[in-house]
Amino acid sequence: MAEVELIMPKMGESIMEATILKWLKKEGDPVRVDEPVVEIATDKVDSEVPSPYAGVITKILYKVNDVVPVGKPIAIIATTEEKEVAPTVEVPFVPQATPEPKSEIKPATVSAPPAGNGGRFYSPLVLNIARSEGISMAELEHIPGTGEGGRVTKKDILNYIKNKNASAPQEAPAVSAAPVVREEPTLLPPAPEQSTGEPSEQVEIIEMDRVRRLIAEHMVHSKRTAPHVTSFVEADVTNLVLWREKVKEAFETREGEKLTFTPLFIEAIVKAIKDFPLINASVDGTRIIRKKEINIGMATALPNGNLIVPVIKHADQLNLVGLTREVNDLARRARAQQLKPHEIEGGTFTLTNVGIFGNLMGTPIINQPQVAILATGAIRKRPAVLETPQGDVIAIRHMMFLSLSYDHRIIDGALGGSFLRRVADYLENFDVNRTI
Repeated sequence: MAEVELIMPKMGESIMEATILKWLKKEGDPVRVDEPVVEIATDKVDSEVPSPYAGVITKILYKVNDVVPVGKPIAIIATTEEKEVAPTVEVPFVPQATPEPKSEIKPATVSAPPAGNGGRFYSPLVLNIARSEGISMAELEHIPGTGEGGRVTKKDILNYIKNKNASAPQEAPAVSAAPVVREEPTLLPPAPEQSTGEPSEQVEIIEMDRVRRLIAEHMVHSKRTAPHVTSFVEADVTNLVLWREKVKEAFETREGEKLTFTPLFIEAIVKAIKDFPLINASVDGTRIIRKKEINIGMATALPNGNLIVPVIKHADQLNLVGLTREVNDLARRARAQQLKPHEIEGGTFTLTNVGIFGNLMGTPIINQPQVAILATGAIRKRPAVLETPQGDVIAIRHMMFLSLSYDHRIIDGALGGSFLRRVADYLENFDVNRTI
Protein backbone atom coordinates (compact mmCIF):
# COMPACT_ATOMS: atom_id res chain seq x y z
CA MET A 1 0.00 0.00 0.00
CA ALA A 2 1.54 3.29 -1.11
CA GLU A 3 1.29 6.59 0.72
CA VAL A 4 0.61 9.78 -1.23
CA GLU A 5 0.34 13.41 -0.16
CA LEU A 6 -2.68 15.66 -0.51
CA ILE A 7 -1.21 19.05 -1.46
CA MET A 8 -2.55 22.52 -0.66
CA PRO A 9 -3.52 23.72 -4.18
CA LYS A 10 -2.78 27.12 -5.68
CA MET A 11 -6.14 28.95 -5.84
CA GLY A 12 -4.95 31.90 -7.93
CA GLU A 13 -1.83 33.51 -9.36
CA SER A 14 -1.33 35.81 -6.35
CA ILE A 15 -2.44 33.34 -3.65
CA MET A 16 0.47 31.99 -1.58
CA GLU A 17 -1.40 30.46 1.39
CA ALA A 18 -4.82 29.28 2.52
CA THR A 19 -6.59 28.67 5.83
CA ILE A 20 -8.03 25.32 6.88
CA LEU A 21 -11.72 25.93 7.61
CA LYS A 22 -13.08 22.44 8.16
CA TRP A 23 -11.92 18.86 7.68
CA LEU A 24 -14.63 16.85 5.93
CA LYS A 25 -12.75 13.62 6.65
CA LYS A 26 -10.92 12.37 9.75
CA GLU A 27 -8.00 9.99 10.12
CA GLY A 28 -9.04 6.46 9.20
CA ASP A 29 -11.87 7.56 6.88
CA PRO A 30 -11.99 6.15 3.34
CA VAL A 31 -11.98 8.64 0.48
CA ARG A 32 -12.88 8.34 -3.21
CA VAL A 33 -11.34 10.08 -6.18
CA ASP A 34 -12.74 13.65 -6.50
CA GLU A 35 -14.40 13.43 -3.06
CA PRO A 36 -13.97 16.66 -1.02
CA VAL A 37 -11.59 16.24 1.91
CA VAL A 38 -11.22 19.72 3.40
CA GLU A 39 -12.67 23.22 3.16
CA ILE A 40 -10.15 26.06 2.75
CA ALA A 41 -10.31 29.85 2.52
CA THR A 42 -8.12 32.44 0.81
CA ASP A 43 -8.38 36.20 0.42
CA LYS A 44 -10.35 35.66 -2.79
CA VAL A 45 -12.45 32.51 -2.48
CA ASP A 46 -13.66 29.72 -0.17
CA SER A 47 -13.34 26.29 -1.74
CA GLU A 48 -13.20 22.54 -1.19
CA VAL A 49 -10.10 20.46 -1.92
CA PRO A 50 -10.95 17.10 -3.55
CA SER A 51 -8.80 14.01 -3.27
CA PRO A 52 -6.93 13.05 -6.45
CA TYR A 53 -6.61 9.49 -5.13
CA ALA A 54 -8.83 6.76 -3.70
CA GLY A 55 -7.72 5.32 -0.37
CA VAL A 56 -7.76 5.96 3.38
CA ILE A 57 -6.81 9.14 5.25
CA THR A 58 -3.93 7.98 7.48
CA LYS A 59 -2.70 11.33 8.77
CA ILE A 60 -3.96 14.91 8.93
CA LEU A 61 -1.03 17.32 9.09
CA TYR A 62 -2.78 20.60 9.94
CA LYS A 63 -5.54 21.66 12.29
CA VAL A 64 -8.60 23.83 11.66
CA ASN A 65 -7.65 27.54 11.48
CA ASP A 66 -4.03 26.77 10.52
CA VAL A 67 -2.63 28.84 7.66
CA VAL A 68 -0.83 26.60 5.16
CA PRO A 69 1.52 27.71 2.35
CA VAL A 70 0.60 26.67 -1.18
CA GLY A 71 2.31 23.45 -2.25
CA LYS A 72 2.62 21.97 1.26
CA PRO A 73 1.15 18.52 2.02
CA ILE A 74 -1.88 18.79 4.28
CA ALA A 75 -2.78 15.09 4.64
CA ILE A 76 -1.42 11.62 3.89
CA ILE A 77 -3.54 9.11 1.95
CA ALA A 78 -2.81 5.37 1.87
CA THR A 79 -3.79 3.98 -1.51
CA THR A 80 -3.36 0.76 -3.44
CA GLU A 81 -3.53 2.69 -6.72
CA GLU A 82 -0.63 4.04 -8.72
CA LYS A 83 0.07 7.76 -8.37
CA GLU A 84 -2.21 8.83 -11.16
CA VAL A 85 -4.14 12.01 -10.78
CA ALA A 86 -7.69 11.84 -12.06
CA PRO A 87 -7.93 13.79 -15.32
CA THR A 88 -10.73 16.01 -14.01
CA VAL A 89 -8.70 17.18 -10.99
CA GLU A 90 -6.13 19.93 -11.40
CA VAL A 91 -3.52 20.22 -8.63
CA PRO A 92 -1.18 22.99 -9.79
CA PHE A 93 2.51 22.17 -9.57
CA VAL A 94 4.45 24.41 -7.22
CA PRO A 95 8.24 24.13 -7.64
CA GLN A 96 10.11 23.67 -4.37
CA ALA A 97 13.76 23.50 -3.45
CA THR A 98 15.04 20.51 -1.48
CA PRO A 99 12.11 18.33 -0.34
CA GLU A 100 11.46 18.72 3.35
CA PRO A 101 11.22 15.65 5.62
CA LYS A 102 7.70 15.02 6.86
CA SER A 103 8.92 15.16 10.43
CA GLU A 104 9.73 18.85 9.97
CA ILE A 105 6.11 19.81 9.30
CA LYS A 106 5.04 21.77 12.34
CA PRO A 107 1.42 22.85 12.10
CA ALA A 108 1.57 24.51 15.49
CA THR A 109 4.11 27.08 14.27
CA VAL A 110 1.82 28.38 11.52
CA SER A 111 -0.11 31.40 12.74
CA ALA A 112 -3.86 31.51 12.31
CA PRO A 113 -5.92 34.56 11.37
CA PRO A 114 -7.17 36.59 14.32
CA ALA A 115 -10.36 35.71 16.11
CA GLY A 116 -12.75 38.13 17.71
CA ASN A 117 -13.03 38.85 21.43
CA GLY A 118 -15.63 36.16 21.62
CA GLY A 119 -13.23 33.59 20.15
CA ARG A 120 -15.12 33.30 16.86
CA PHE A 121 -12.93 32.43 13.85
CA TYR A 122 -12.95 34.64 10.73
CA SER A 123 -11.59 33.43 7.41
CA PRO A 124 -9.04 35.59 5.53
CA LEU A 125 -11.69 36.29 2.91
CA VAL A 126 -14.11 37.70 5.51
CA LEU A 127 -11.35 39.72 7.22
CA ASN A 128 -10.23 41.16 3.89
CA ILE A 129 -13.78 42.25 3.04
CA ALA A 130 -14.17 43.76 6.51
CA ARG A 131 -10.95 45.75 6.16
CA SER A 132 -11.82 47.03 2.69
CA GLU A 133 -15.31 48.10 3.84
CA GLY A 134 -14.14 49.76 7.07
CA ILE A 135 -15.85 47.27 9.38
CA SER A 136 -14.19 47.08 12.81
CA MET A 137 -13.62 43.85 14.72
CA ALA A 138 -16.21 44.97 17.29
CA GLU A 139 -18.77 45.48 14.53
CA LEU A 140 -17.79 42.14 12.97
CA GLU A 141 -18.54 40.39 16.27
CA HIS A 142 -22.22 41.43 16.00
CA ILE A 143 -22.79 40.08 12.51
CA PRO A 144 -24.91 36.89 12.69
CA GLY A 145 -23.11 33.91 11.16
CA THR A 146 -24.73 31.06 9.24
CA GLY A 147 -21.58 28.98 8.80
CA GLU A 148 -20.26 26.07 10.85
CA GLY A 149 -20.39 26.94 14.55
CA GLY A 150 -21.82 30.37 13.82
CA ARG A 151 -18.92 31.32 11.55
CA VAL A 152 -19.46 34.45 9.45
CA THR A 153 -19.40 33.45 5.79
CA LYS A 154 -18.72 35.57 2.73
CA LYS A 155 -22.48 35.70 2.06
CA ASP A 156 -23.18 36.87 5.63
CA ILE A 157 -20.80 39.84 5.51
CA LEU A 158 -21.83 40.88 1.99
CA ASN A 159 -25.51 40.85 3.03
CA TYR A 160 -24.61 42.89 6.11
CA ILE A 161 -22.74 45.47 4.00
CA LYS A 162 -25.62 45.64 1.52
CA ASN A 163 -28.21 46.24 4.24
CA LYS A 164 -25.93 48.71 6.02
CA ASN A 165 -25.38 50.76 2.87
CA ALA A 166 -29.09 50.71 2.05
CA SER A 167 -30.01 52.12 5.47
CA ALA A 168 -27.20 54.72 5.64
CA PRO A 169 -28.01 58.37 4.75
CA GLN A 170 -27.06 58.99 1.13
CA GLU A 171 -26.21 62.69 1.64
CA ALA A 172 -23.03 61.96 3.61
CA PRO A 173 -20.74 59.19 2.38
CA ALA A 174 -19.10 57.06 5.07
CA VAL A 175 -15.50 57.87 5.90
CA SER A 176 -13.23 54.87 6.49
CA ALA A 177 -10.87 54.74 9.45
CA ALA A 178 -7.28 55.81 8.83
CA PRO A 179 -5.73 52.28 8.83
CA VAL A 180 -8.18 51.17 6.13
CA VAL A 181 -7.32 54.17 3.97
CA ARG A 182 -3.62 53.30 4.14
CA GLU A 183 -4.27 49.74 2.93
CA GLU A 184 -6.17 50.84 -0.18
CA PRO A 185 -4.05 51.58 -3.30
CA THR A 186 -4.14 55.04 -4.83
CA LEU A 187 -6.08 54.38 -8.01
CA LEU A 188 -6.77 57.87 -9.29
CA PRO A 189 -5.25 61.32 -8.79
CA PRO A 190 -6.88 63.28 -5.94
CA ALA A 191 -9.87 65.36 -6.90
CA PRO A 192 -9.45 69.13 -6.86
CA GLU A 193 -10.35 70.78 -3.60
CA GLN A 194 -13.90 72.02 -3.34
CA SER A 195 -15.50 74.50 -1.05
CA THR A 196 -16.54 73.24 2.35
CA GLY A 197 -20.15 72.53 3.03
CA GLU A 198 -22.73 69.89 2.24
CA PRO A 199 -22.42 67.92 -1.04
CA SER A 200 -24.43 69.37 -3.87
CA GLU A 201 -27.81 67.84 -4.58
CA GLN A 202 -26.80 67.69 -8.24
CA VAL A 203 -24.20 64.93 -7.69
CA GLU A 204 -24.37 61.34 -6.52
CA ILE A 205 -21.42 59.76 -4.75
CA ILE A 206 -21.04 56.04 -5.47
CA GLU A 207 -18.43 53.95 -3.68
CA MET A 208 -16.64 51.38 -5.83
CA ASP A 209 -17.38 47.80 -4.84
CA ARG A 210 -14.46 45.45 -4.16
CA VAL A 211 -14.38 44.01 -7.69
CA ARG A 212 -14.42 47.45 -9.31
CA ARG A 213 -11.54 48.55 -7.05
CA LEU A 214 -9.52 45.51 -8.09
CA ILE A 215 -10.25 46.18 -11.77
CA ALA A 216 -9.22 49.82 -11.35
CA GLU A 217 -5.99 48.83 -9.63
CA HIS A 218 -5.22 46.27 -12.34
CA MET A 219 -5.83 48.77 -15.15
CA VAL A 220 -3.69 51.50 -13.56
CA HIS A 221 -0.92 48.96 -12.94
CA SER A 222 -1.00 47.89 -16.59
CA LYS A 223 -0.74 51.45 -17.90
CA ARG A 224 2.15 52.17 -15.53
CA THR A 225 3.94 48.94 -16.46
CA ALA A 226 3.62 48.74 -20.25
CA PRO A 227 4.05 51.50 -22.83
CA HIS A 228 0.86 50.96 -24.84
CA VAL A 229 0.69 51.23 -28.61
CA THR A 230 -2.50 50.53 -30.57
CA SER A 231 -2.73 49.57 -34.25
CA PHE A 232 -5.89 49.33 -36.36
CA VAL A 233 -6.99 47.43 -39.47
CA GLU A 234 -10.29 47.12 -41.30
CA ALA A 235 -11.35 43.67 -42.43
CA ASP A 236 -13.93 42.54 -44.98
CA VAL A 237 -15.59 39.65 -43.12
CA THR A 238 -18.38 39.08 -45.64
CA ASN A 239 -17.48 35.43 -46.26
CA LEU A 240 -17.37 34.76 -42.50
CA VAL A 241 -20.77 36.40 -41.92
CA LEU A 242 -22.43 34.60 -44.84
CA TRP A 243 -21.01 31.21 -43.78
CA ARG A 244 -22.16 31.59 -40.18
CA GLU A 245 -25.63 32.67 -41.30
CA LYS A 246 -25.82 29.61 -43.53
CA VAL A 247 -24.74 26.99 -40.95
CA LYS A 248 -25.75 28.37 -37.54
CA GLU A 249 -29.12 26.57 -37.33
CA ALA A 250 -27.67 23.23 -38.42
CA PHE A 251 -24.74 23.74 -36.02
CA GLU A 252 -27.05 24.38 -33.06
CA THR A 253 -29.24 21.38 -33.97
CA ARG A 254 -26.25 19.05 -34.20
CA GLU A 255 -24.10 20.35 -31.34
CA GLY A 256 -26.68 21.90 -29.02
CA GLU A 257 -24.65 25.13 -28.91
CA LYS A 258 -25.17 28.54 -30.50
CA LEU A 259 -22.40 29.49 -32.93
CA THR A 260 -21.35 33.07 -32.17
CA PHE A 261 -18.55 35.06 -33.80
CA THR A 262 -16.28 34.75 -30.74
CA PRO A 263 -14.97 31.19 -31.40
CA LEU A 264 -14.38 32.16 -35.04
CA PHE A 265 -12.33 35.18 -33.92
CA ILE A 266 -10.37 33.01 -31.46
CA GLU A 267 -9.67 30.47 -34.20
CA ALA A 268 -8.10 33.21 -36.35
CA ILE A 269 -6.12 34.61 -33.40
CA VAL A 270 -4.66 31.19 -32.60
CA LYS A 271 -3.50 30.75 -36.21
CA ALA A 272 -1.86 34.18 -36.19
CA ILE A 273 -0.13 33.50 -32.84
CA LYS A 274 1.45 30.40 -34.39
CA ASP A 275 2.77 32.65 -37.18
CA PHE A 276 4.03 35.32 -34.72
CA PRO A 277 4.79 33.48 -31.44
CA LEU A 278 6.41 36.50 -29.73
CA ILE A 279 2.89 37.94 -29.33
CA ASN A 280 2.24 35.09 -26.88
CA ALA A 281 4.69 36.25 -24.20
CA SER A 282 5.30 38.21 -21.02
CA VAL A 283 8.13 40.38 -19.69
CA ASP A 284 10.18 39.70 -16.57
CA GLY A 285 12.64 42.56 -16.10
CA THR A 286 14.98 42.28 -19.09
CA ARG A 287 13.84 38.75 -19.94
CA ILE A 288 11.17 37.84 -22.49
CA ILE A 289 9.11 34.81 -21.45
CA ARG A 290 7.68 33.26 -24.60
CA LYS A 291 4.73 30.96 -23.79
CA LYS A 292 4.37 27.64 -25.59
CA GLU A 293 0.78 27.18 -24.41
CA ILE A 294 -1.86 29.30 -26.15
CA ASN A 295 -4.47 30.23 -23.53
CA ILE A 296 -6.96 32.80 -24.77
CA GLY A 297 -8.74 35.04 -22.28
CA MET A 298 -12.07 36.51 -23.36
CA ALA A 299 -13.21 39.66 -21.61
CA THR A 300 -16.78 39.15 -20.37
CA ALA A 301 -19.08 41.90 -19.07
CA LEU A 302 -21.07 40.91 -15.98
CA PRO A 303 -24.67 41.95 -15.26
CA ASN A 304 -23.48 44.29 -12.47
CA GLY A 305 -21.24 46.19 -14.91
CA ASN A 306 -17.96 44.65 -13.76
CA LEU A 307 -15.60 42.69 -15.98
CA ILE A 308 -14.04 39.24 -15.76
CA VAL A 309 -11.72 37.37 -18.12
CA PRO A 310 -12.24 33.58 -18.19
CA VAL A 311 -9.49 31.69 -20.00
CA ILE A 312 -9.78 29.02 -22.70
CA LYS A 313 -6.82 26.76 -21.96
CA HIS A 314 -4.92 25.15 -24.85
CA ALA A 315 -7.08 26.91 -27.41
CA ASP A 316 -4.76 25.71 -30.19
CA GLN A 317 -5.77 22.12 -29.43
CA LEU A 318 -9.52 22.71 -29.87
CA ASN A 319 -11.51 22.58 -33.10
CA LEU A 320 -14.38 24.96 -33.79
CA VAL A 321 -16.88 22.81 -31.91
CA GLY A 322 -14.59 22.63 -28.89
CA LEU A 323 -13.97 26.37 -28.92
CA THR A 324 -17.72 27.05 -29.18
CA ARG A 325 -18.48 24.83 -26.19
CA GLU A 326 -15.74 26.45 -24.09
CA VAL A 327 -16.76 30.00 -25.03
CA ASN A 328 -20.46 29.42 -24.29
CA ASP A 329 -19.82 27.51 -21.05
CA LEU A 330 -17.37 30.04 -19.61
CA ALA A 331 -19.57 32.99 -20.61
CA ARG A 332 -22.67 31.43 -18.98
CA ARG A 333 -20.90 30.60 -15.74
CA ALA A 334 -19.10 33.95 -15.64
CA ARG A 335 -22.42 35.80 -15.71
CA ALA A 336 -23.78 33.46 -13.03
CA GLN A 337 -20.64 34.01 -10.88
CA GLN A 338 -19.85 30.28 -10.96
CA LEU A 339 -16.29 30.36 -12.30
CA LYS A 340 -13.54 28.58 -10.37
CA PRO A 341 -10.24 30.34 -9.57
CA HIS A 342 -8.16 28.34 -12.08
CA GLU A 343 -10.57 29.32 -14.88
CA ILE A 344 -9.58 33.00 -14.72
CA GLU A 345 -5.80 32.56 -14.58
CA GLY A 346 -3.03 31.47 -16.92
CA GLY A 347 -4.10 33.52 -19.96
CA THR A 348 -1.40 34.32 -22.53
CA PHE A 349 -3.45 36.58 -24.87
CA THR A 350 -6.81 38.35 -24.50
CA LEU A 351 -9.70 39.06 -26.86
CA THR A 352 -12.29 41.72 -26.08
CA ASN A 353 -15.34 42.21 -28.31
CA VAL A 354 -16.34 45.86 -28.12
CA GLY A 355 -18.67 45.31 -31.08
CA ILE A 356 -21.34 43.72 -28.90
CA PHE A 357 -21.97 47.21 -27.46
CA GLY A 358 -22.29 48.71 -30.94
CA ASN A 359 -18.76 50.23 -30.87
CA LEU A 360 -16.79 50.36 -34.13
CA MET A 361 -13.38 50.14 -32.47
CA GLY A 362 -11.56 50.51 -29.17
CA THR A 363 -8.12 50.90 -27.58
CA PRO A 364 -8.08 48.15 -24.93
CA ILE A 365 -5.68 48.03 -21.97
CA ILE A 366 -3.29 45.08 -21.85
CA ASN A 367 -4.19 42.37 -19.35
CA GLN A 368 -0.95 42.02 -17.37
CA PRO A 369 1.34 40.09 -17.47
CA GLN A 370 0.41 39.55 -21.13
CA VAL A 371 1.87 41.81 -23.84
CA ALA A 372 -1.07 42.22 -26.24
CA ILE A 373 -4.87 42.39 -26.38
CA LEU A 374 -7.09 42.44 -29.47
CA ALA A 375 -10.44 44.21 -29.76
CA THR A 376 -13.04 43.39 -32.41
CA GLY A 377 -15.53 46.08 -33.39
CA ALA A 378 -19.10 45.93 -34.62
CA ILE A 379 -19.71 44.37 -38.04
CA ARG A 380 -21.44 46.89 -40.31
CA LYS A 381 -22.60 46.80 -43.94
CA ARG A 382 -20.82 49.45 -45.98
CA PRO A 383 -20.06 50.15 -49.65
CA ALA A 384 -16.57 49.01 -50.57
CA VAL A 385 -14.46 48.95 -53.72
CA LEU A 386 -13.75 45.44 -55.03
CA GLU A 387 -11.20 44.55 -57.66
CA THR A 388 -12.54 42.12 -60.29
CA PRO A 389 -11.16 40.82 -63.62
CA GLN A 390 -13.63 43.16 -65.32
CA GLY A 391 -12.49 46.17 -63.26
CA ASP A 392 -13.27 47.83 -59.96
CA VAL A 393 -16.83 47.73 -58.66
CA ILE A 394 -18.63 49.10 -55.62
CA ALA A 395 -20.43 46.48 -53.54
CA ILE A 396 -22.11 46.23 -50.14
CA ARG A 397 -19.77 44.31 -47.80
CA HIS A 398 -19.68 43.33 -44.13
CA MET A 399 -16.82 45.37 -42.66
CA MET A 400 -15.21 45.29 -39.20
CA PHE A 401 -12.39 47.19 -37.46
CA LEU A 402 -9.84 45.29 -35.39
CA SER A 403 -7.45 46.99 -32.95
CA LEU A 404 -4.41 45.58 -31.17
CA SER A 405 -2.88 47.19 -28.08
CA TYR A 406 0.62 45.88 -27.39
CA ASP A 407 3.56 46.36 -25.06
CA HIS A 408 6.14 48.48 -26.91
CA ARG A 409 8.93 47.19 -24.66
CA ILE A 410 9.14 44.01 -26.74
CA ILE A 411 6.63 44.45 -29.58
CA ASP A 412 7.46 47.04 -32.21
CA GLY A 413 5.04 48.45 -34.77
CA ALA A 414 6.22 46.02 -37.44
CA LEU A 415 5.47 42.95 -35.35
CA GLY A 416 2.25 44.32 -33.85
CA GLY A 417 0.94 45.55 -37.20
CA SER A 418 1.91 42.34 -39.02
CA PHE A 419 0.20 40.16 -36.42
CA LEU A 420 -2.98 42.24 -36.58
CA ARG A 421 -2.98 42.17 -40.37
CA ARG A 422 -2.56 38.37 -40.28
CA VAL A 423 -5.61 37.97 -38.03
CA ALA A 424 -7.61 40.10 -40.48
CA ASP A 425 -6.32 38.03 -43.42
CA TYR A 426 -7.52 34.80 -41.81
CA LEU A 427 -10.96 36.35 -41.26
CA GLU A 428 -11.17 37.81 -44.76
CA ASN A 429 -10.09 34.58 -46.45
CA PHE A 430 -12.59 32.43 -44.57
CA ASP A 431 -13.78 29.48 -46.68
CA VAL A 432 -17.44 30.10 -47.42
CA ASN A 433 -17.80 26.42 -48.43
CA ARG A 434 -16.39 25.06 -45.16
CA THR A 435 -18.29 22.13 -43.64
CA ILE A 436 -19.22 22.06 -39.97
